[in-house]
Amino acid sequence: MRLVALSALVIFVLDQMSKLWVLSALNLDQRGTVEVFPPFLTFRMAWNRGVNFGLMAGDDDLTRWLLIAVALVIVAVVVVWIRRDPPGRMGLIGAGLLIGGALGNVIDRIFYGAVADFLNMSCCGIDNPFSFNVADIAIFAGAIGLVLFTPSKPPKKKAP
Repeated sequence: MRLVALSALVIFVLDQMSKLWVLSALNLDQRGTVEVFPPFLTFRMAWNRGVNFGLMAGDDDLTRWLLIAVALVIVAVVVVWIRRDPPGRMGLIGAGLLIGGALGNVIDRIFYGAVADFLNMSCCGIDNPFSFNVADIAIFAGAIGLVLFTPSKPPKKKAP
C-alpha cells in the first residue's frame, strides 16, 4: 500500500501545485487563455462543475456534493479492491494515480465549487474546445493501468 499512497501523493501534489500556479502566478482565471505552444498546448481556463467534458454539470450545491461523494466512494472501492486482491506493481501505481487524481478534483470542488481545468491541446486543424488538468490525466492513466495490469482470475472449474 506504500506504493499506492506514494503514487497518490505525488499526483495530488502535482495537480494542486499546477492549479495553484495557473491561478495565482499566471492569473489564468482572469486572463482566460495563454498560448504556450500553439496549437498543441494552450492554457485555457475552464471551471468544470460536472464530470468529463462538463457532463452532469449543474450550478447547484446538490450536484457539487453528489460528485464529491461519488469520487470518494470510487476512491474507497479502489482501496478495498486492491487491499483484497493486490495487483502487481504497475497496477498499484495505477490505483495510486486514480486515487490521487480523484482526491485532487475533490479538493477543487470543496474549495472552488468546481474543478479547475486549464490544459488544452489541439492539433492538425482540429480545435479541441475542452480543457483538462493533471488530475484528469492521472485518473485516465490510472484506470487504464488498473485494467491492463490487474491479472484476471482464471475461471473456477465446475465439479463433475
